[in-house]
Amino acid sequence: MRLRKEIDEMQEQDILLIAKISDALAHPVRIKIFRYIMAQNKARTKVCNKDLVNYFDYSQATISQHVKKLSDAELVQVQKEDRYSYYYVHLGTLNDYLVATKKFEDM
Repeated sequence: MRLRKEIDEMQEQDILLIAKISDALAHPVRIKIFRYIMAQNKARTKVCNKDLVNYFDYSQATISQHVKKLSDAELVQVQKEDRYSYYYVHLGTLNDYLVATKKFEDM
């Protein structure tokens, strides 16, 4: 049996992007971490895991798990310098997500 192909302005890649980013932002702690990193980046302040542990009331392991989820979704980039890893918001991915969700809205 062959399924009819839906006529839809959203491409499969847009749908997968929305799912991936939405999953990464589905936890309130990850949203808080993402917003914190974004604010620090805007202020041109480097952010490492130690900074996140000091700012939030969570263990280092918990912070690391949440940052990994954001990193896997390509919302946060990790740059290693010496023994530290610094986090930067990937604005391109965020913009792609917003554009894709706009297409979703226009259905």
